[in-house]
Amino acid sequence: MALCCAISNEVPEQPVISPVSGHVYEKRLIEKYIKENGVDPMNGESVAVETLIEIKANPLVKPRPASATSIPAILKVLQDEWDAQMLHSFTLRQQLQTARQELSHALYQHDAACRVIARLTKEVTAAREALATLKPQAGITPGSYAAPAPQPSIGAEAGPEAAEPMEEAGMSDEVLQKLQDKATLLTAERKKRGKTVPEGLATVEDIKQYRQLASHTGLHSASVPGILSLDICLKDTAKIVTGGNDKNAVVFNKDTEQVMAILKGHSKKVTSVIYHPDEELVFTASPDCTIRVWGVQTAQCAQIIRAHDAPVTGISLHATGDYLLSSSTDTHWAFSDLRTGRVLTKVNDPQSQHALTCAQFHPDGLIFGTGTEDSMIKIWDLKERANVANFPGHQGPITSIAFSENGYYLATSAEDSVVKLWDLRKLKNFKTLTLDDKYEVRSLCFDQSGTYLAVAGSDIRVYLCKQWQELGVFNDHTAMATGVRFGHNSTFVSSVSMDRSVKFFGMS
Repeated sequence: MALCCAISNEVPEQPVISPVSGHVYEKRLIEKYIKENGVDPMNGESVAVETLIEIKANPLVKPRPASATSIPAILKVLQDEWDAQMLHSFTLRQQLQTARQELSHALYQHDAACRVIARLTKEVTAAREALATLKPQAGITPGSYAAPAPQPSIGAEAGPEAAEPMEEAGMSDEVLQKLQDKATLLTAERKKRGKTVPEGLATVEDIKQYRQLASHTGLHSASVPGILSLDICLKDTAKIVTGGNDKNAVVFNKDTEQVMAILKGHSKKVTSVIYHPDEELVFTASPDCTIRVWGVQTAQCAQIIRAHDAPVTGISLHATGDYLLSSSTDTHWAFSDLRTGRVLTKVNDPQSQHALTCAQFHPDGLIFGTGTEDSMIKIWDLKERANVANFPGHQGPITSIAFSENGYYLATSAEDSVVKLWDLRKLKNFKTLTLDDKYEVRSLCFDQSGTYLAVAGSDIRVYLCKQWQELGVFNDHTAMATGVRFGHNSTFVSSVSMDRSVKFFGMS
């Protein structure tokens, strides 16, 4: 049965029937009519929209227009649809090409920006180096520092360099007595001090809260990056000295952030540095086979000590402040008078012809330790010039050794990712600190009270002695850390690295 709307005379899409007249209407038309007039259009009786009855019928399928009833007309419709599809595809290809061009332009701009940033970074680095070079002029001009008591044996300039290592002058009875007197005095002071903790010493909780306070990267050249060694002046721990790959040593004041002196003279990198605890003197050693003594105020070399005929690998200052111990790859250690520049004695172990990699005095100064290339730590009696003990156990060349302030403990490291602690009274290894796999240790240091031990290498670590508890790990360096030292009362820790930076850690 065909339905037909009484109003439009067309087949309704949504047919409804009026209960008043019984006629069929298109829903939208009758609803509109009732809203305007309120009555059925066929008989004029009152009716409400709610009373309309929907008729369930199959959806209306409108017949095709006359134009689509023939095959040519259908082909024309399909052709029009295909053309529209092709035009749309062309538009999409154009948009894709435009997006590719914009992306290419953006990448080119990014690459150009990266190059500009790299150039500016290089210029900033060069400017910082120039500034670091200019700063010393304010620090080392005559009269800007109070001159220390005159040292008759230390001149302002070095004499002519010797072509060969100096001859041994021998250790006189006077020198031996001086060493013994100093050792007796230090032992008595240590016993008197006992186990008393220095007033103002940083606590364990303090060190656990240490964070980076400052970082300085402009002390050494950027063209040959890397700082290889570090030491702090015990009399004034604001002053530090660093030795670099650029063949220079730099004296820096962390409080004023000024370079006090740039010490130039070595022909190769500076691998070891020492700041004299009581005088404005600095000692440096290098693979150029020389040890140099520098005056900080003058920034001039005062002595050149040629104790070895091969690279110098380590130096250590005697407690008297007058003598210097050195080690070398020539398998010898040497004991020199830094006032005169003379080598007093030079010794090697006839039973071992391996290179020495480091050297360190015991706090009393009568014995000292050396590390060798074949993983051995040797303890020597200075007065007798004899090897009195050997500590095997490491793997690889020894990289660092350090005696604790009380003189009982020795910390050692090699290329085996461990730090070994030795009891010098029992001559045995009593503790081994196992570090991360492939961890490299480059430097060890006890603080002045012997309470804490610092390790520098793949990162910086601080341990509490006796319990050997790890208190802090500092990963702020971006390359291998090569040196670490404690400030006064361990109130800060300083470190240097191959990333060319000097960093200070403490309470923020």
